[in-house]
Amino acid sequence: MELIQTIEQWAWIGWIVLILVFLVIEMLTLDFTFLMLGIGGLAGLGSDLLGAPLWLQVVIAAAVAGVLLLALRPPLLRRLRRGEDPTKSNVDALIELSGRVLSTVTNHGGQVKLANGDTWTARTDVGVDLEPGESVIVARIDGATAVVRPAIRPEEPLA
Repeated sequence: MELIQTIEQWAWIGWIVLILVFLVIEMLTLDFTFLMLGIGGLAGLGSDLLGAPLWLQVVIAAAVAGVLLLALRPPLLRRLRRGEDPTKSNVDALIELSGRVLSTVTNHGGQVKLANGDTWTARTDVGVDLEPGESVIVARIDGATAVVRPAIRPEEPLA
């Protein structure tokens, strides 16, 4: 019993350490998850200072953190990301980009030059070999290989 009383007597230090750890992790992730957990820890600290037993402190901290994660975090994330640049970047920017075949592209390999000037190893998954000079569209990126499909030519019907 003496151990439990000692833990309850010094629980406020544990809450402060937990809050600080959550806030440091939040500064590294910037995702609002650990901020909500830190605020839940603050509620646990408050209940400790008001004399609640340790089990109730934990329940209050968990409940506050859970409510904040479900109710406050999503609108905060939407507001934070509202001003983001919608322009695709990195691999996402290559999807649907056009290009020309440099060396014959088969199911196993080949090379294409994309409209942005990059030269990529490529393969096709449509089962048709693409000859040098043909226009292609990037369907997806698979590691360091562009998976391409033939570009639809205006004289071809869209059957």
